[in-house]
Amino acid sequence: MPKEVFGADYAFMRDPQLMSADEMVAIARSFVELGVTKIRLTGGEPLLRKDLCEIVRRLKTEVGVPEVALTTNGWLLARYAEELRDAGLDRLNVSVDSLSAETAGKMNGMGLDSRRVLEAIDLASSLGLPVKINTAVRRGINDHEVEDLAEYFRARGLTLRFIEFMDVGNSNGWQSEEVVPAQEIVDRIQAKWPIEPVAPAYRGEVASRYRYRDGAGEIGIIASITEPFCRDCHRARLSADGKLHTCLFSALGWDVLSELRKGCDQESITRYLTDIWIGRRDRYSDERSERGGRGDAEPKPEMSYLGG
Repeated sequence: MPKEVFGADYAFMRDPQLMSADEMVAIARSFVELGVTKIRLTGGEPLLRKDLCEIVRRLKTEVGVPEVALTTNGWLLARYAEELRDAGLDRLNVSVDSLSAETAGKMNGMGLDSRRVLEAIDLASSLGLPVKINTAVRRGINDHEVEDLAEYFRARGLTLRFIEFMDVGNSNGWQSEEVVPAQEIVDRIQAKWPIEPVAPAYRGEVASRYRYRDGAGEIGIIASITEPFCRDCHRARLSADGKLHTCLFSALGWDVLSELRKGCDQESITRYLTDIWIGRRDRYSDERSERGGRGDAEPKPEMSYLGG
């Protein structure tokens, strides 16, 4: 969230505009009735929400979600790691774009030092939380650290997932020239540590997986730019204000929260979600490829609004 856009005067949403924990649980229950088995809490930064651990607990115990995951920038992770584990959190993804404090501060736009995040990751791992690392790779900013990041996390037995720099939102200054293709990343890792492909863990898995041949874990590559996976995408995103987006790049969000606040019962919400999903036609990344790798100039929601 670049401070040039989201500065002190930015009009953030107020509590009445946002889903309460009760509303989030009610909507999640309908998703689970429709077959959803994994819910990821993301952001923005989810750990800024004071009732987050309670939401995790309720999703596990009241809704019975088989897998509840969390994606965080890690800044507040040390404070909540033990409580998240005790609430039943199944897995954790932490964003680490650089081992360098200076480069990390440039990538996050706030000057936040990555060393605090790295210490929190070690703590979470020591508590038994399964942790994966997400790294967005941007040419000319942090692409020189690909091997260093791989070495650091492989030494700790943690899966590192490299993410091609994506044209999400309108404020990150995306240029196709700044994309480091997945194949280049694979080749660079392969040159230092032999790796081999791993079959997807499930249909629609967005990361292509590779394991180190020496047994030191694995890496993943999310190649939304050079290898689009729209055809097999089965992800839905519910924003904090209760809008359902069927694509990360879609400005159109269906107002589930308003339906719920009208007094709709659980069955009606479930039917509403079904109708939206059946009618989805999203294929933005495929269309970008058809345009020769050019992004769409139309406004898109920011990553901070829809999460990853």
